Amino acid sequence: MSAQFKILCLALMIAIAFASFINLNTGFLSLNLQDFFQNTENGQIAEIRINRVLVMFLAGVSIPSSGFLMQEYFQNPLAGPDILGITSVASLSVAFYIFFSHDILLPEFLQNSFLSLSAIIGSLLLMLVLLSMSNKFQDKSYLIIFGFLVSAFAGAIVSLLQFYAENQSLKNYILWSFGANNMVSRNQIIVLSILVLIGLLICFKTIKPLIGNSLGTSYAQSLGVNLNQLKLLIIVASSLLSASITAFLGPILFIGIIVPHFCRLIYNPAKLWQQWILNMFLGMLMMLLFSIVAEKTQIPLNVISSIFGIPVILMMLLRQNKV
Repeated sequence: MSAQFKILCLALMIAIAFASFINLNTGFLSLNLQDFFQNTENGQIAEIRINRVLVMFLAGVSIPSSGFLMQEYFQNPLAGPDILGITSVASLSVAFYIFFSHDILLPEFLQNSFLSLSAIIGSLLLMLVLLSMSNKFQDKSYLIIFGFLVSAFAGAIVSLLQFYAENQSLKNYILWSFGANNMVSRNQIIVLSILVLIGLLICFKTIKPLIGNSLGTSYAQSLGVNLNQLKLLIIVASSLLSASITAFLGPILFIGIIVPHFCRLIYNPAKLWQQWILNMFLGMLMMLLFSIVAEKTQIPLNVISSIFGIPVILMMLLRQNKV
């Protein structure tokens, strides 16, 4: 590893530690150190803040990793779980679950499992469709258009469900869609951690084949890369990482696009192992900063990510147009 990469990682880790400290001390009440380690009257608030930081770590690792995999596989810097419609379909699957399961009484652990399972199944189905369509489109920019169409269709179905939904189901869906990171419980974090860990392990297995694939399919096959297996691993890892976060935090948009973009600006884009590590570090830092802003302003997390992400993507488009 180069000295530049080590310095970048060290700087990001220091920034993550500092942002975590600020996050733990951001809220309506001022907490003491004892509140985080002892059973005090503010202990429950301290636990909520710890859960908030933990879930930002998981989101910061998962969403950029998902976007990074798709951008490297499709060779398109605008590929991401939200632009390609994966987040929208995951949201649609969660909407179906919330609106049609309100009369079913299940233990909390099973509710969390079915919530994440519905999002993951929806994402997997869409990724299969995207990969089949990618073989038919010679120009891969058509995939972006296809993703927008899928997002619009999923949004229309969700609006229809909202129109006919009961008041409580509608309230639950709206709260979920705002990305309420303070509402994630410790049991939900356990389920989410398991899903993210599985997704990252699969992601780890794809990096080496992706290096060969970036040099061309013929060269990759000559190196012994199984392209069909790589395609399957990309589908599973991307869907699992993006859908699991969407299931528990709501649709957090554009992070899967802008974080890989920034990482390519600050370090050699050809070194995929280092790029993946930087994506996870920078993703955690960005999500922690968004969480601080959300707590200070009481603006929903997905609104903040959109306000920040849209101008960055516009600048990316203008920069590509100049090139």
